[in-house]
Amino acid sequence: MYVLDTNVLIHDPNALLNFEEHQVIIPMTVLEELDSLKLGKQTVAADCRQAIRTIDRLLGDASPKQIESGVPIARGEKAEPMGTLSILMSSETVSGHALPEHLNDNKIINSLAALQKHHTNRDIILVSNDINMRLKARGFGVEAQAYHNDQLVDDIGLLPRGYIEFPGSFWDTISKVETKQRDGATEHRFKREGELARLNINEFVLDQQGFVGKVCELGDDYLVIRDLHQHDLMNEEVWGLIPRDIYQAIALNLLLDPDIHLVNLTGAAGSGKTILALAACIELTVASKLYKRIIATRSTQGLDEDIGFLPGTEAEKMEPWLGAIVDNLEALHEDDENMTASVDYILSKVPLHFKSLNYIRGRSFQHSLIIIDESQNLTPHQIKTIITRAGNGSKVICLGNLAQIDTPYLSALSSGLTYMTERFKTFRHGGHIHLQGVPRSALAEFAEANL
Repeated sequence: MYVLDTNVLIHDPNALLNFEEHQVIIPMTVLEELDSLKLGKQTVAADCRQAIRTIDRLLGDASPKQIESGVPIARGEKAEPMGTLSILMSSETVSGHALPEHLNDNKIINSLAALQKHHTNRDIILVSNDINMRLKARGFGVEAQAYHNDQLVDDIGLLPRGYIEFPGSFWDTISKVETKQRDGATEHRFKREGELARLNINEFVLDQQGFVGKVCELGDDYLVIRDLHQHDLMNEEVWGLIPRDIYQAIALNLLLDPDIHLVNLTGAAGSGKTILALAACIELTVASKLYKRIIATRSTQGLDEDIGFLPGTEAEKMEPWLGAIVDNLEALHEDDENMTASVDYILSKVPLHFKSLNYIRGRSFQHSLIIIDESQNLTPHQIKTIITRAGNGSKVICLGNLAQIDTPYLSALSSGLTYMTERFKTFRHGGHIHLQGVPRSALAEFAEANL
């Protein structure tokens, strides 16, 4: 018997469908919490409404007795129902042994302890993304687990980095290669074995001798790597910005590639994620005019609640949250005679729109560059909501640092950024780079390593 906490249904409104043949139980307290959070335009309110509609659809016309004992969960019209859903209405507690009921968490734990007393022959497991809730439940004698359905990796170290580095020379590890010229580029065809078997489409091969290659074709038993010249990559100037290391150079290669529709940049604070994305976006809209506008958005814990209290239009409300964008615009023009005038000029010339996640649902952005900053704070469901806004000819750029998650119910493993990185690693029109180092300043680099 799996008992779901409110934060699980907010994290994934369809979580009820993911417990196969088991009995899923929703305490009445959880329904009350969903009810109190369902109003408004915040992303959490939309997730609550979807979860409530899912529960209503599954319960259908069942009688109170059927709901208490368990309604079969139907996942499709032709699929056989599997597992049951029930509402835990009992407020009974174990006599003489109960937590104070001034908190909703305590009410849920108390009702589970009473349920455990009645069903001694069954495993009753609380599923919650709240670490403290799980600790309290375990301390009270109730088994508790995190929601793992959309956790695709067990360790962040297993996530693809977007490249493989070879010590020494890459060619020393190769026994056979076919090389040919195509469209003015040199391409090498290898057998897919050893380290090369780990590579995905649009990932890179680096070595200490200066070789840089990009996987441009992938088969069951072979792969084709396009030879890129390190000198050209390192000297590629994008809106006045020159990459400081090879990782920034290959990130720019993906950002500027018109065939790549999703770019995912991760890395420590100060590794250059935002400034690379912004320079590439300005270059692609102002200089080459491949895109019509830049949409900048981000997720912050306070954003959903606080944006309404800020004065001004939506764009003006968003400006305090997107200060990082303006900071990086200033950094790109710090050598200009009048930096403030340059930034104002760019903001007047570049169709740069700041959008709130609260109002992005239902939109469709055509021929746009969509920058999602701080995407590590989004759930997999929220990431899907935003990426599906990309219309014809649009490109999505996700930026994030999995070491800086500000949302209380997310971890590095359950973050939407982790989910998306793993899901999109085989996408032909997607690419991911984990940036290295902290080129922001010597101070930032020392602080990152020692504080």
